[in-house]
Amino acid sequence: MTAPLQGIVVVALEQAISAPFATRQLADLGATVIKVERTEGDFARHYDSVVHGESAFFVWANRGKQSLALDVKDPESARLLARLIAGCDVFIHNLSPRASHALGIDAETLHDRHPHLIAAEISGYGLGGPRTDDKAYDLAIQAEAGVFSVTGMGEMSKVGFSVADICAGMYAFSSILAALVRRERTGEGAAVHVSMLDSLAEWMSAPLYGAVYGQGQGPRTGRRHHAIAPYGTFDLSDGSTVLIAVQSDAEWRSMAEHLMGDADLGTDPRFDTNEHRIAEVDELESVIRQRLSELTADEARAGLERGRIAHARVNDLAGVWSHEQLRARGRFGDVSTPSGDVELLSAPFDISEAPLSTQRVPALDEHDDAVIDAIVQRGRDRQ
Repeated sequence: MTAPLQGIVVVALEQAISAPFATRQLADLGATVIKVERTEGDFARHYDSVVHGESAFFVWANRGKQSLALDVKDPESARLLARLIAGCDVFIHNLSPRASHALGIDAETLHDRHPHLIAAEISGYGLGGPRTDDKAYDLAIQAEAGVFSVTGMGEMSKVGFSVADICAGMYAFSSILAALVRRERTGEGAAVHVSMLDSLAEWMSAPLYGAVYGQGQGPRTGRRHHAIAPYGTFDLSDGSTVLIAVQSDAEWRSMAEHLMGDADLGTDPRFDTNEHRIAEVDELESVIRQRLSELTADEARAGLERGRIAHARVNDLAGVWSHEQLRARGRFGDVSTPSGDVELLSAPFDISEAPLSTQRVPALDEHDDAVIDAIVQRGRDRQ
């Protein structure tokens, strides 16, 4: 069967994570992705060398692509890039607005020049406003978007993965898909602008609205949910930890009966509604901790399952790598890299009868010249 994006050609002048993560999704769905790198390579190639000599970040975000090394400030290389842009369906970059305008490859300029093209760009702070040209990396955007202010317990903390980059990459990916659908219907291309700050601020909407329309910024809640209880982690008698997530008053009554062994707790006036449980969360958790300190993981799990209460192990990364559900469903596969084959998580897409692309992480400037020539010829044919 045909991959969903088979025949779509993407040219990406990209580095680090946000744009590479977006184009990796396009490659996973069958698009031909030409990754244009600096002559010294995407700097994410050199973040570390832990994956058999390759960078974990680069391997994660760049499988399924071809690499073309260009110095885009060199006139001959710039002309080749222009020919590739003319022949592709999607062009994306994550340069600063100032740099893209200087090179003449900002989304608006390219869309005007090539009406068929979907020209996408990811920037830190978006176009317009006083911060447009500020440098922006993941942690800077986490800080600006308020993520630090709601994360941790006591001391502020970042999210432990590249949430701002991933967030922006996924909005770029979904915007490109929407633009491709529209082009299929109408023939129109598009200029797509994605801001890391806009994207992550959107993901922060619930705590933001709660603070603005409620009683202001609440305390950081660490392992707890800030608005639902009981919803957090608890230690068990065997030294393990369980996460328990109750979403309704009916679930709390079920938990009281089947896990706590005291149905009356379900209607106790201190705990009978979520508002009451949040107001008395310290006392509530003290009661739960006392009960769970008497139970092993197996005993706690049995009670939670009887009550149909959501619960989870609290895994470290080794636990995720060996996770029985991921392994049983075949969610890992071999991917070739310049240093040899490695096992990685497969793309999470599950589209019926749609093959995912062949997986390889390219070496710097590793590409098929025939593919490059064909893209250039497509551009000539469109003139």
